[in-house]
Amino acid sequence: MKQLIQILLPLISMTLFSQVDRVEPPNWWVGFKNTELQLLVKHDNIGSAQAEISYPGVTVKKVSSGESPNYLFIDLAISESTKPGTFDIVFNLKNGKKIKQPYQLKAREKSPETYVGFNSSDVIYLITPDRFANGNPKNDTFQNLKEKTIDRTNDYGRHGGDLRGIINHLDYIDDMGFTAVWPCPVLTNDMPRSSYHGYAMTDFYQVDPRFGTLAEYRELADKARERGIKLVMDQVANHCGSEHWWMKDLPFKDWVNFQEDFTNKSDLKTSNHRRTSNQDIYSSNYDRELLNAGWFVSSMPDLNQKNPFMAKYIIQNSIWWVETLGLGGIRQDTYPYPDKNFMSDWAGAIMTEYSNFSIVGEEWSYNPLLIGYWQQGANNRDGYVSNLRSTMDFAMQRLIVEAITENEQWDKGLVKIYEGLANDFHYASPKDIMIFPDNHDMSRIFTQLNENVNDTKTALSYLLVLPRIPQIYYGTEILMNDTAKPGDHGLIRTDFPGGWEGDAVNAFTGEGLSDEQKDMQSYLKKILNYRKDSKAIHEGKTVHFAPDNGVYALFRMMDDEIVVHIINKNDTPIEIDLSRFKEVGLEGKKVKNIISDEEFMWPKTLTLNHKGSIILTTK
Repeated sequence: MKQLIQILLPLISMTLFSQVDRVEPPNWWVGFKNTELQLLVKHDNIGSAQAEISYPGVTVKKVSSGESPNYLFIDLAISESTKPGTFDIVFNLKNGKKIKQPYQLKAREKSPETYVGFNSSDVIYLITPDRFANGNPKNDTFQNLKEKTIDRTNDYGRHGGDLRGIINHLDYIDDMGFTAVWPCPVLTNDMPRSSYHGYAMTDFYQVDPRFGTLAEYRELADKARERGIKLVMDQVANHCGSEHWWMKDLPFKDWVNFQEDFTNKSDLKTSNHRRTSNQDIYSSNYDRELLNAGWFVSSMPDLNQKNPFMAKYIIQNSIWWVETLGLGGIRQDTYPYPDKNFMSDWAGAIMTEYSNFSIVGEEWSYNPLLIGYWQQGANNRDGYVSNLRSTMDFAMQRLIVEAITENEQWDKGLVKIYEGLANDFHYASPKDIMIFPDNHDMSRIFTQLNENVNDTKTALSYLLVLPRIPQIYYGTEILMNDTAKPGDHGLIRTDFPGGWEGDAVNAFTGEGLSDEQKDMQSYLKKILNYRKDSKAIHEGKTVHFAPDNGVYALFRMMDDEIVVHIINKNDTPIEIDLSRFKEVGLEGKKVKNIISDEEFMWPKTLTLNHKGSIILTTK
C-alpha cells in the first residue's frame, strides 16, 4: 500500500496544480548514467515561451519549439549530485504572463543491476488481457471512449478482461510453473473498433481504464515479483493508433512518416512488409523506404524515429515504464519495421541503464539468417550492432510443426528439427532466443497439429527442453483452438474459460474441463515445474542424434543432471539400441520419466510402445 501511495500522490498533486495541458515524461528519476532528459510540453501557444527551472543540479540546456505553436521541448541536464524532489518549471509567455508546472525527480527504488530480465531459466506465459479474466466488471465500459460496449459474442469486440483478472489468477500462473508473464499491451487504445488487442496506442503514458489503473499495473508487477514471476511489457516503437492525441496537432511536419498524405487526407502508404530489405544487399531504396516508413496498416501511423525529438520520446518512454513498474523485460513489437539504426540506439540506451535486463524483438521470419542478424553479438557483414539480447524463433516453430506432421522421408519429418537446430551455429547466443508453439497472431498449436493431443504434447515437450527461452500462449494448456476459422485473430484470442463470472467451464479450477484438457494441463504443469529447477535445461550442453527409423533423441547435460528427450513417430512398438548414445554417459545410471515418475536403470535397448515423446532425467 505504501508503494502505491508513493506512486499516486505525485501524480495526484501534479494534476491538481498543473497549469500546462501535458508534460511527458510525467516524472523522472535521479541516478541514471544518462544525465540528459528531454521534456515534451503540450499547451496552447506554449511554443514561444521561455522555460526556467531553479533547482540544485538541474540545468536547462536548450529549449526548442515545435513547428506547431502548441509544443515546446526542454532539454535538461541532471547532475549526479541532484537530490530527489519537486520543482516548478516556469514558462514565461510572450504576453508577459507566467504559468507553472510542478515536476518531480524521484529516487530510484532499486539499483539498476537488480533489474534482471527473462532468460533461459524462464518460461513466459503470454496473455491477451481482454480475453483472460474479468476481475473488475465495473471498468468494462467508459462512455468517453470511442468503443463504448463489450460483447463477448463478437470476436473483435472488447470482452472485459483486465489487469485485475491477471492479478487474481497469479496463483494459477505460478502453480502451473510459469516464471514470467507477458500481457499484450494495456496502454490506452481509444480506437473506435477492435481496440481490445492494444497495439494501436493512443497514449504512451496511460493505462487503458478498461484494463485498470497505473496502480493496478504496478500491483501486478509487485505481486508477480513476490512469486518469482517477472513482468514483461509489450511495447510498440513502430507505430501508434490513428486516434492518438497528437494526431490532431502534430508537433513537426515529420513526426510520423508520410505525414503529408495524412494531413491532406490522401491515400495512405502502407508498409510492403518486405522485412528482408533491411539486410538485402541488392534491395532498392524504394523497398527499404516502404518497409520502414509505410504505415503498418491505415489505422496505425508510422512513427518517424529519424526525427530526433521522436527518437528521444520513444527511448525515454521505455525507460519510464521499466522504472515505474520494475519490469523483468520488454517485448518489442514489429522489430524490423522502424529505422534499424534507431532500434540499435533504443536497445542500447535501455541496456546501458540495466545491464542484466532483457529485450526480445519480434522478427517474423522463417530464415535463421534474418533472426540471427538482430541478436547482440552477431557477426554482421554490414557492421550492424543491434544491442538486442533476444529475438523470436519463428523458423524453429514452423519446423517443429512440419517435423511432427510430415511422413518420415530423407528430407521430411524429424530431420527438419534436427537440421533446424543445427542452424544454432549461426546465432550469437541460442539460449537467449525465444521459442514458442504459437502466439496471439498465429493459429493455435492444437489447430496447427490437426487437434492431435499426442502431437501437441510432443511439440511442447520438445521446445521446453531446447536451449531457448520458451513462451506459451494462454489456453495452450487446455487445448484451446481456432479450428473453426484457422488464423482468425478474434478466435485465436478466445476467452479463457472461468475468467468471467457465470462461465460454465472453469480452467482455473478444472470444473467442466474434458479429461483430455485436464490431462494436457497436468502434463504441461509437470514439465514446467521440473524445468524450473533444471540447470541442464537452463544452461547445459546440448547433444542430439540424427533421426533414425522415425526416432529422434536430444540430450541436455550439466554436472550430474542429464535430461533425455526422445520423439518416436512409429505407430507400432519399436526397440532402439541405446549404444548409439554411449557418449552421453548414461550407462549404469538411474533415470526417471518426469511425467509418469517411473524409474529404471538406463538399459542397452529401449522399447517405445507409443507414438509421441518421453522426457527422462537422472535427477
